[in-house]
Amino acid sequence: MSAVPGANPLRDAQDRRLPRIAGPSGLVIFGVTGDLSRKKLMPAVYDLANRGLLPPGFSLIGFARRDWEDEDFAQVVHDAVKEHARTPFREEVWQQLIQGMRFVQGNFDDDEAFETLKATIQELDQAQGTGGNFAFYLSVPPKFFPKVVQQLKKHGLADQKEGSWRRAVIEKPFGHDLASAQELNQLVHDVFPPNEVFRIDHYLGKETVQNILALRFANTMWEPIWNRSYVDHVQITMAEDIGIGGRAGYYDGIGAARDVIQNHLLQLLALTAMEEPGSFHPKALVAEKLKVLTAVELPEDLGLHTVRAQYEHAWQGGQEVLGYCEEEGIDPKSTTDTYAAIKLTINNRRWAGVPFYLRTGKRLGRRVTEIAVVFKRAPYLPFESGATEELGGNALVIRVQPDEGVTVRFGSKVPGTSMEVRDVTMDFAYGESFTESSPEAYERLLLDVLLGDANLFPRHQEVELSWTILDPIEEYWAKHGKPAKYAAGTWGPAEADEMLARDGRSWRRP
Repeated sequence: MSAVPGANPLRDAQDRRLPRIAGPSGLVIFGVTGDLSRKKLMPAVYDLANRGLLPPGFSLIGFARRDWEDEDFAQVVHDAVKEHARTPFREEVWQQLIQGMRFVQGNFDDDEAFETLKATIQELDQAQGTGGNFAFYLSVPPKFFPKVVQQLKKHGLADQKEGSWRRAVIEKPFGHDLASAQELNQLVHDVFPPNEVFRIDHYLGKETVQNILALRFANTMWEPIWNRSYVDHVQITMAEDIGIGGRAGYYDGIGAARDVIQNHLLQLLALTAMEEPGSFHPKALVAEKLKVLTAVELPEDLGLHTVRAQYEHAWQGGQEVLGYCEEEGIDPKSTTDTYAAIKLTINNRRWAGVPFYLRTGKRLGRRVTEIAVVFKRAPYLPFESGATEELGGNALVIRVQPDEGVTVRFGSKVPGTSMEVRDVTMDFAYGESFTESSPEAYERLLLDVLLGDANLFPRHQEVELSWTILDPIEEYWAKHGKPAKYAAGTWGPAEADEMLARDGRSWRRP
């Protein structure tokens, strides 16, 4: 068989270890002085370079109000990388990366600064060979999204020339309700084509979330029982053990449901409940996720089947912590939820009648995100009375973070002369089964942006459908009563336990 002209004769097309490497390109980060940029984005760029996944002439431009020179910016990136990068620091990688680093000072309404940015991009095109390919990352508060996007249009920075691309990367939240999300989508699509807009939900960049698809569709053992005939209910939990920290300005008025359920948890629900796609092409994946989100139905009585709450002053982990309304910058009369739990059902043949319980909260027992698929009890147990008293329901638990892996819970005989059956677990842990550590979510997502791979990014239809689900709940909460209370360090309010108890179920203790 003759070789393809220009192909590397040592490269085997079947070698799955060969990474996908970004072509000539650059990244512009607006709000480069913020926490997200310092702790996640800059270290992710370095880690990608260290793994050989960025092109030699990759360029990084920071845009912010600070009065910095390029050298100051390089020093800030250097410090962020040293402190937060996942891979070891290597001087030769750093020296190559620093060649393409530039800083542009200015406000978002400063026309002169955007002209400087345009000139800087043109200069790097010549010096670094970026080919006119740039992604604009809006690591800024949502209120600035429209201004930055309009400035990019006004100064011709979003113009796509023949053979090159310009992309927009937007951090959540995508609006605060359906109307604002539609308005934002319209504004962004007026400047960038829909297929060049990447909405970041960092949860979708996590290996464990992508493993939901592998677990379900690469194996034959789960799919036959992944339906209403065998599944009793599904619990999706994202718990944090910290308070709001320095996010008072952003968090108050937003709350746990808007901050987490609308994006992260509804995306996890869609991946858990969707039908098998025809392929892993972005359009096929989105089509199946949209079907699920369209079929989601809210409970008739939102008072009985949704709960919101706020954490109160208590001792947590040996420290005395403030209640939410005592935090600096928070109105003592605030009704913003720091805990939210909702019950949803999915009206289709696979899931009819199976409740999905979603919960999230701050200052809970520990930091954990998991999806628990709890199966029905066996219809008949031929054991003596008392033999199965300690047997619960079978469960498959996908641990998204922090100890990534999968747990299967099932009944097993207790050693001894009598037939006693008790719950045991089988465990798969990423760290023990694979020799390489999982890349940070932002590494995968930034690389996908540069490659133009939209698989792990919610499309605007998904965002709008998610708001359609959450908006009626938020409207109900706004008109009915105040948030319940729970002590910091506990697993939420008594009202949330009662919500499940009414259905004859209880929350898992992660």
